Amino acid sequence: MPTTSVGVFKITTKGPGDVSGLMSLIGSGAIDPASILAILGKTEGNGGVNDFTREYAVAALCAALAPKLGLSPEAVEQRIAFVMSGGTEGVLSPHITVFTRQEAERPADLSGKRLSIGMAHTRDFLPEELGRSAQIMETGKAVKAAMADAGISDSADVHFVQIKCPLLTSERVEAAAARGNKTVTTSAYSSMAYSRGASALGVGVALGEIAPEVRDEHVLRRYDLFSKVASTSSGIELMHNVVIVLGNSASSASEFEIGHAVMDDAIDAAAVTSALNSVGLGSTPLPGRELVNIFAKAEASPDGTVRGYRHTMLEDTDISSTRHARAAVGGLIAGLAGTGAVYVSGGAEHQGPAGGGPVAAIARLI
Repeated sequence: MPTTSVGVFKITTKGPGDVSGLMSLIGSGAIDPASILAILGKTEGNGGVNDFTREYAVAALCAALAPKLGLSPEAVEQRIAFVMSGGTEGVLSPHITVFTRQEAERPADLSGKRLSIGMAHTRDFLPEELGRSAQIMETGKAVKAAMADAGISDSADVHFVQIKCPLLTSERVEAAAARGNKTVTTSAYSSMAYSRGASALGVGVALGEIAPEVRDEHVLRRYDLFSKVASTSSGIELMHNVVIVLGNSASSASEFEIGHAVMDDAIDAAAVTSALNSVGLGSTPLPGRELVNIFAKAEASPDGTVRGYRHTMLEDTDISSTRHARAAVGGLIAGLAGTGAVYVSGGAEHQGPAGGGPVAAIARLI
């Protein structure tokens, strides 16, 4: 495995179509467009089925990067992993995080493992496969491929697995029915949860957190089965899973490190602090380190309570529970991190314990 250097750039955006910050960094030479491997973003949509800010953001980025790479916008989307998470409720601030990777020499005096990133895709799924074992197993294969791409052999070195996964539409449900097959649900909104959950279980299987015998009926039912590092986000713009593995590797010469913790519930400030501590950024930060970004999952606890007190997030017919959860967890993390430009994604089915979720921090060693 060649030595690589991974770069991380957090760029604020004025709207889902704003690419000016990225273009400025490319223009200054800070980012080589040919080195961009993945872009994760938060857009100010509703995060639901009809949140087209995600697709708009990807289209704008692909159109801007196409001439820089000498490719068509369609080819750019195949080359770079784009994961846009809709919903910047509360104090969350729209932004993108750009990950670059280049071959490099590892300095002889560099100690420890540093940030590494790998990417893989599953095959396209049939609508009737979403939320079921096919999606679980194929996701698991892609996670292993992404680990290999990142130069990570030990699952303990994996700290965050970001996945973009599909959802069902009426047209997709009808296409399955025309073949004589039933989808896991006929609700587009519910299908987002099934797809996220199955994808997260696939991460757990790949990393040995969950036994490989997980079955269709476990999805959204066996909440005791979960991955501590999975972060999955559903979107209408694709029919396959895009898998991004973030971890630390001895084959990396990056100036960044990543660590993680697991929130037990939506107000678990101790877990956020633990994630910051894991990269030397706790209450007494190590010298020469700065926070780049925090990535977390959030959800309304399915049992309707948080530490014994009833919550109403699941009973609000005006605002979806995922929006409530993003706002609550986003506010908690922003207060501890000192910035609202953090990546908090709603819907944490099988991503951490029920009502909680993984939280990862990336630090730059300066």
